[in-house]
Amino acid sequence: MNTHVNLDNFDVGYDIPAKPGMDEADIQTPCLILDLDALERNVKKMGDYAAANGMRHRAHGKMHKSVDVLKLQQDMGAAIGVCCQKVSEAEVFARGGIKDVMVSNQVTEPAKIDRLARMPKLGARILVCVDDPENVRNLSDAAAKHGTQLEALVEIDCGAGRCGVSSSQDVVNIAKLIDAAPGLKFAGIQAYQGAMQHLDLYEDRKVKLDAAIAQVGDAVRALKSQGLECDIVGGGGTGSYYFESTSEVYNELQCGSYAFMDADYGRILDKKGKRIDDGEWENALFILTTVMSHSKSDKAIVDAGLKAQSVDSGLPTVFGRDDVEYLKCSDEHGVVGDPDGVLKVNDKLKLVPGHCDPTCNVHDWYVGLRNGKVETLWPVSARGKAY
Repeated sequence: MNTHVNLDNFDVGYDIPAKPGMDEADIQTPCLILDLDALERNVKKMGDYAAANGMRHRAHGKMHKSVDVLKLQQDMGAAIGVCCQKVSEAEVFARGGIKDVMVSNQVTEPAKIDRLARMPKLGARILVCVDDPENVRNLSDAAAKHGTQLEALVEIDCGAGRCGVSSSQDVVNIAKLIDAAPGLKFAGIQAYQGAMQHLDLYEDRKVKLDAAIAQVGDAVRALKSQGLECDIVGGGGTGSYYFESTSEVYNELQCGSYAFMDADYGRILDKKGKRIDDGEWENALFILTTVMSHSKSDKAIVDAGLKAQSVDSGLPTVFGRDDVEYLKCSDEHGVVGDPDGVLKVNDKLKLVPGHCDPTCNVHDWYVGLRNGKVETLWPVSARGKAY
């Protein structure tokens, strides 16, 4: 897959970290690199799984924030569209040619509602989540003003404790308002149980999802009793998709991190008690970093510090090595424990970030590698789109 950006006039080190054809050793660091083979295997595996279980998969774009990655997911049959969390993210994907775009969040500010209502003019199906009757009216007014149609889903709080209504009656009440509102179309239910995704044990995650599935199933039945059918009953993440896909309630998955895998997700355990980054999914995303100092005999200092990653879910791990360990970081530096002094200045390490989503958001580019060579560069298209 080729990048849609012409790199001919870009200078390595000044504009971009690498160019196609370069050796991995010559990439400017710190930067994000993708193992394209591992990424493609992850994407294909999710696509095959969704198809085998009769599910659609709407890939979560907030994870990679990249039109190119989403197009890869679509081309390999692993995505029918994209989930975004912000209007600005959604605009990037719609302008990038993605035809089915959901803002899996509430949009309530008047200016943002106006932007959202204009987005169908880009040629995309636009969906949004609601949990408040007044928001339904405001979305309807904006769609009518612009002569467009927005599709709306009622969000259920099924355990995350954030947005969403809790009772089936509230779901029905809001769905009826959507169904009757000019410029709006009732699309179904959004029910993502985010609070349990990183619970270590499979059984602990199952208990939380069993409760969520029962709650969502009750809401679906309540809607049907009022003549309201759900095109979408969406949710599911990297830590739970197997529960939603066998529930006979959900019909759409919304996984994100599976494609890249990070250290925090990687440690959770599957049904057999095995880490999910050890067989279920592969690490495909890394922070490439360079040793810049080794003046301390037992420590190497690398150029990937806080400004190159997010450590909200823990420090990165050093990929493929157990002889060195990433110990701590400051703004511009990372400290790597090297008790045997095996590293030297200008050695490169691949770090698996603790949390891929916010780490990707602080970089401009993905450098795609195959067999040790740079094959492509993809912009982090929606980087910084937080409004």
